[in-house]
Amino acid sequence: MKVLGIADSDSYIKWGAAILGQLPTEWEKSLTIIRTPALPSRNQLTAALADTGFTADDSPFVDLADLAALIASERPDVVLLSVRGPVVRVLIRMIVTAVRDRPLIVSGLPGISFPATLLALYYRSQVDVVILHSKREIAEFEALAAQWGIEQRFALATLPYLSALPASGHGGTDIVFAAQAKVPRQLEERQQLLESLARAARARPERRVIIKLRGMAGEPQTHAERYPFDVLLESLEDRPENLVISTGPMSRHLDRAAGLVTVSSTAVIEAIAMGVPSLVLDDFGVSPALINVVFEGSGLLGNSERLLTDDLPTPDPRWLAENYLQDASANTVDSTIEEGVALRNRGTLALRPQFRATLGGNIRRIWDRKRALGQYDTSIGGYLALGVGLPLRGGVRFARRVRSRLKAVVRPVDEQAPSLVKGA
Repeated sequence: MKVLGIADSDSYIKWGAAILGQLPTEWEKSLTIIRTPALPSRNQLTAALADTGFTADDSPFVDLADLAALIASERPDVVLLSVRGPVVRVLIRMIVTAVRDRPLIVSGLPGISFPATLLALYYRSQVDVVILHSKREIAEFEALAAQWGIEQRFALATLPYLSALPASGHGGTDIVFAAQAKVPRQLEERQQLLESLARAARARPERRVIIKLRGMAGEPQTHAERYPFDVLLESLEDRPENLVISTGPMSRHLDRAAGLVTVSSTAVIEAIAMGVPSLVLDDFGVSPALINVVFEGSGLLGNSERLLTDDLPTPDPRWLAENYLQDASANTVDSTIEEGVALRNRGTLALRPQFRATLGGNIRRIWDRKRALGQYDTSIGGYLALGVGLPLRGGVRFARRVRSRLKAVVRPVDEQAPSLVKGA
């Protein structure tokens, strides 16, 4: 079995390389990185590939045209698309035109993907197999797909970072804060969070409080970061010396940690697997926007005041069984891939229909490619599509805003005078 992994941003590179590492050792596996605006720096790439069996030297960077030629020449049985949603759609179109007997197309979502979102399914509607990481996620995504009439097959895999973790050296002294680009989103909230970490550092000067970043300000990430913590820290008054910024592999930090703190990072699952007490902050609430709803019932939620003590929580075992730390015997990735490749070899692997985004024909496809690849799509058609598409998209968004405002005005009238509405 020959499997080609294609990745783009830091988190997707980490996930894709680790998923490849989980697949049977007798399968032939390789990793290629496609150039997109989310291309990581050399330091980010090294950190993402740590403990995966891949290195920066054996994971080449390619453009879309080179990737099409690679697939045509290598003829992989399976392609793992470990890329952001808009790139998934572009790469599927490339794959089905590059070879007649296309490979099985597998994709997935790195980290915590709960609650299920329609956008995740929207971009991956033509993928043959979508990898998720908990029984609860599988159930949620199956229900959402059925609700919207999307034909999709899901496979369960243990979060791949867990299998590569070093033996726990629990008894460390650091408190590690796993920072995220998306949450909390507001400047005031991020400043409040930073001050909470500073208070924890001042309370225990013998202990380091590490703000663990995926990248420093200016380095590309999967999600754009508007208010980077390394920049905010520069303006913090009375900054304690033991409050520090660090990058590099999370596993290295956890091996020296007395505790992990986050708003909703997947790093909390890594910490649990290593026996490191973990706190999921609920200072800003619990909501899908904060990506922390999944932790309800886990026993891990708490406010930042707990950072001033040594009383960091441990998870409820019942929660773990449904959320990311299921027994390995429950995983279905290998068997699902083998079944899909068997269909492919018999010539019965039909391409799934694309969910929406089918209007516009070739111009729409060119637009999608330019939006996904940015400056790495140098085609004239891409620039023309962008010139036409941006004003059109602006017009559509304006029309939607006007329509929603009109509905907001009409709705109170409907509620106050239903008889008039019925008689109209």
